[in-house]
Amino acid sequence: MLTDFTRDHAFTIAWFGLMAFVWCGWAQEDPPPRWRWCLGVASGLGAILAGGFGYSVALHWDDGSALEGRYEWFGAVVGLEVLLAGAGCLVLARRSQSRWMAWWVALVVALHFIPLAFFLGDWSLALLGLMQAAALFGLLPRLRRTDEPTSRLVGPVMGASLLVFALLSCVVFVARIGSPW
Repeated sequence: MLTDFTRDHAFTIAWFGLMAFVWCGWAQEDPPPRWRWCLGVASGLGAILAGGFGYSVALHWDDGSALEGRYEWFGAVVGLEVLLAGAGCLVLARRSQSRWMAWWVALVVALHFIPLAFFLGDWSLALLGLMQAAALFGLLPRLRRTDEPTSRLVGPVMGASLLVFALLSCVVFVARIGSPW
């Protein structure tokens, strides 16, 4: 993450750690046996980042945010994205295509990073979202050939990309700001 706001930087690392934990957890719905240990390690690292940088957010709460004065707009955009993800899942469930829910939610999440980049003034987030979206579309041919839950492949893609982004952001955080605590 490339921002001048310490709280935003710490929050993004914590949130991406938590989301890496969640996506790697969703991937454990039906993983190949050889992937299980990697998913467990990635989940653990995500949880550590979430906890450690979550504490940092509390320490830096008064440092300001790029969202100052725009919380309502940010909330409206996120609310619309949640509605879009939920509506898509409802449609998939009614069409008996629930296995596609993970892919749909992942696409909404990936595309969410584009407006988030505008709100936070950090184009690395847009790059992350575009890379995730490209990877998700790249998975489509393989996903269409099977009846497996899409979470089997989507979870590791999303979890790994968020974890790598969070870890790289940690390096930037420590280099620019110092200890998160």
